[in-house]
Amino acid sequence: MNAQPFTSESYSGDARERAWQDVLAGFGLQSLGVRAGSPAHATALSRLSSLGVRLGTLSADAQLLRPLPTRTGLPLLLLPVENSTVLVTGGEPQIVPAGQVILAPRAADWQVQFQRGLRALVLSVPAEAFRGRKAAPLAACPPRVFEADGLPDILAHTVQAATTALDRLSEPEWEAVAQSAAELLLALSGELATTSADPSSSRAALLQRLYATIERSIGSEDVSIADVAQAEGISERYLQKLFEGTGESFSHYVRERRLQRAWHDLANPAEAAVPISEVAYRYGFADSAHFSRLFRERFGLPPRELRRREADRQGQGALPSGQRGWPQEALVQLRARQTKSEPDTRRSVVPASGEPDATPQTPARHYLPVHAQHVHWGYFSRSLRPLIEIASGDIVTVETLTQHASDDPERMIEGDAGAESVFHWTRTAKAVDRRGAGPLDASVFGRGAGEGFGVHICTGPIAVRGAQPGDVLEVHILDIEPRPSRHPAHAGRVFGSSVAAWWGFHYSEFLSEPHPRETVTIYEIMADADEPYAQAVHAYRWEPQTDPFGVRHVLYDYPGVPVRPGTVTPQTRVLEGVRIPLRPHFGVIAVAPREADLVDSVPPAYFGGNLDNWRLGKGATVYLPVSVPGALLSVGDPHAAQGDGELSGTAIECSMTGTFRVVLHKKADVAGTLLADLTYPLIETPDDWILTGFSHPNYLAEFGADGQSEVYAKSSLDLAMRDAFRKVRRFLMTTKGLSEDEAIALMSAAVDFGITQVVDGNWGVHAILSKRLFPDRA
Repeated sequence: MNAQPFTSESYSGDARERAWQDVLAGFGLQSLGVRAGSPAHATALSRLSSLGVRLGTLSADAQLLRPLPTRTGLPLLLLPVENSTVLVTGGEPQIVPAGQVILAPRAADWQVQFQRGLRALVLSVPAEAFRGRKAAPLAACPPRVFEADGLPDILAHTVQAATTALDRLSEPEWEAVAQSAAELLLALSGELATTSADPSSSRAALLQRLYATIERSIGSEDVSIADVAQAEGISERYLQKLFEGTGESFSHYVRERRLQRAWHDLANPAEAAVPISEVAYRYGFADSAHFSRLFRERFGLPPRELRRREADRQGQGALPSGQRGWPQEALVQLRARQTKSEPDTRRSVVPASGEPDATPQTPARHYLPVHAQHVHWGYFSRSLRPLIEIASGDIVTVETLTQHASDDPERMIEGDAGAESVFHWTRTAKAVDRRGAGPLDASVFGRGAGEGFGVHICTGPIAVRGAQPGDVLEVHILDIEPRPSRHPAHAGRVFGSSVAAWWGFHYSEFLSEPHPRETVTIYEIMADADEPYAQAVHAYRWEPQTDPFGVRHVLYDYPGVPVRPGTVTPQTRVLEGVRIPLRPHFGVIAVAPREADLVDSVPPAYFGGNLDNWRLGKGATVYLPVSVPGALLSVGDPHAAQGDGELSGTAIECSMTGTFRVVLHKKADVAGTLLADLTYPLIETPDDWILTGFSHPNYLAEFGADGQSEVYAKSSLDLAMRDAFRKVRRFLMTTKGLSEDEAIALMSAAVDFGITQVVDGNWGVHAILSKRLFPDRA
């Protein structure tokens, strides 16, 4: 069975708890609830072997887990991988640091409290995984915590490595890994019994050793009770009594194990060329005819028939598996580190006079000019101080800059006071130092403060009065105006830039030399034409640039590095005769995420962010779930045009000014509306609803502290498509009252799915749902 992903985003609010409990039940666990007020989000990735071994990773908000009372099998293995947890046994709590192994018998009385959020690996092994070999009963044993040393350390590393590759292992590879993990868990489980003073636990430990001794001797023709008893230092009579306590005799158990081991070898395709007589001999049956008779009596068919049947079954199941994803070498290296928040030294904007007297009937108007003190570059943060506070229904005009203005400073920066303020960078001063969510000391790659782990210049944030987690923020785009050049030679004209960059989907697919390469194309934006368009002015290959602090950038790896005249060779004969229709829109509209203090601006998620959907232009609305008090709305990444996919890495990036009406929908007021239970960005145009699926809908919660690294390495279109499908299904069922079958039928017949982008770390697939499909529905 392939790896099975789970995300709570697939379910409406009233169905999430049940779906999550079903996931936990697969491991023999149940949840007793989450921390009050905590957002209900959970993800899991698990895989089940043919013998019932289940391995997976669980991520969720604060959880209290306990075993299901009816499950049997080896003790559960739980491995906290990020935060410490609390193991409660008999009312006594024990703190378990991340990385230590918890071994917990299923029938014992215990609880595990993940107070700071659940992020753990779980291994569940049923008794059937050992093909009839018995495991000693350990129900009376209490849970135990093992430090990372010896066998527990080996098992922990095996589980960690396996979960990392869970969705990439072939079926034979997975079966081998699952069985190896089961054997290691069986060996470690024996240590539970040896540490208990209970007499029944001592007998269980002895039985476990006896079973292991028999397994080692199973190939001998005469495994005698005397030899096994002597090896363990007990009498034959006591040994026989131990086996009788399990419901069978010593000799019956040995014969059963021989036949079972032979059965699995005969069913193994890798053993197909081994003669049946040799398989019989390796398990102590010198007479092949006697073996065949016993085999048929036990399993109901002769050994030859079993082998033929298994060969037929394997042949029918040998279907080719599809290849998923594309190389992401450049993206994998962008690993954002945990950083301490620094003081916010930006200045707030003085509110317009008369604003306090504004009423809902007369919405106030605000203006937020672009300036070094009014932007945050390359990151979102719940800790940023808002520049202004607005009321629901207010109208705010926001100036935004493209980070690509430095690709042609003459046309897009010089003479523009706002742009010069933001991009100011000399040998001794840098107006906006942090550019990205990385470390300020540039200790990862040495690119610059923030390391370029996030690139967008965002204006804001803007606080919305009364906004609280659980509310929904409506951002309606009233107008978009391009920002003209202020340089005397180009005054009044508008320019933009597009980069075919190292993070683009194309980067490993060049046909011509040199490859790889990065190319910058500068466009003029003809916004006043009858049919507005962009046309190329010139293009140049990126050459290593040395920034004002002396850092050499061989790649386009840090935002805002000024391209100096004479360092590149512009080519003017570019895209001749081609006019690109304009699609002005904002690539980034975001509220602050709740999970981390500094969040890379590149991967989009539930909070909006770098959505990069050209339909988010004038007249469109985006609805965003609020996660922090005040919402903290930011806008940036203005685009003049973009195609679905954004294949080369960027759109035509062009500084613009937007005017927005911002409306707050309180959680208590959206019940029964389209906004009820909204947990993702929802775009509305006059004609359509547009839902965006991501490879990882909430990668910050799913991957924890490593989220801003892992999302780059693990995104794919099939995951994004699956998320888009799930969201549309949920939308149609919960807002339009369709059954699941009706929703699926409608999706196939009338919903347009498209690739939003494959360059933002968290890849996107959007679904366009026409409002014309529902003429008679509210």
